[in-house]
Amino acid sequence: MSNNIKLHKNDLPDDLELGNVIAVDGEFMGLNVRRDPLCLIQISSGNSEAHIVQFDRKKYIAPNLVRILNDDKITKIFHYGRADMAHIKYYLKTDTHNILDTKIASKLARSYSDSHSLKTLIKEFVNIDISKQFQSSDFGGELTPSQIKYCANDVIYLHKIHNELNKILKRENRIKLYQDCLKFLKTRVDLDLALFKDDIWSH
Repeated sequence: MSNNIKLHKNDLPDDLELGNVIAVDGEFMGLNVRRDPLCLIQISSGNSEAHIVQFDRKKYIAPNLVRILNDDKITKIFHYGRADMAHIKYYLKTDTHNILDTKIASKLARSYSDSHSLKTLIKEFVNIDISKQFQSSDFGGELTPSQIKYCANDVIYLHKIHNELNKILKRENRIKLYQDCLKFLKTRVDLDLALFKDDIWSH
């Protein structure tokens, strides 16, 4: 394992300082929240360092992590936060406050593209072609070095990507639209958890 990637069991350390803007991602056994457990949460402060929390899935006791997720003074950058936030709320029993989302930002800023995957954004804004080979792999057991590296890649680039997308949103006068979308995100998560999967705005 890289010295820049730290694997923690159950929770983040008590003395860990992450700063006021962090990137967050989760790994689950699938996308059905009630069936497919939350396995990991990975966090980065925007440097090359990543912290991965592997949960005891019988207990989900992670007070340090929950405190950070719930703190509205700490900004959290997700890529498709809708799925992560739903699993966090269902398994860790907390809301996630003060959210940014690179997938939503990309769809509003990059109207010149139909691809808004994290792999695409890393290639465009960081000029690195990462492997997504382990995107659909078993995160419920012992983690391989390749899985750990994959998890770290999901968070260490999000700060730069969001900064670049934000520049486009401001230039194209779409920043308020983005901010309004973020305000609705927690409601969209609550709708998902209440099993309203369809577009409630459709006819």
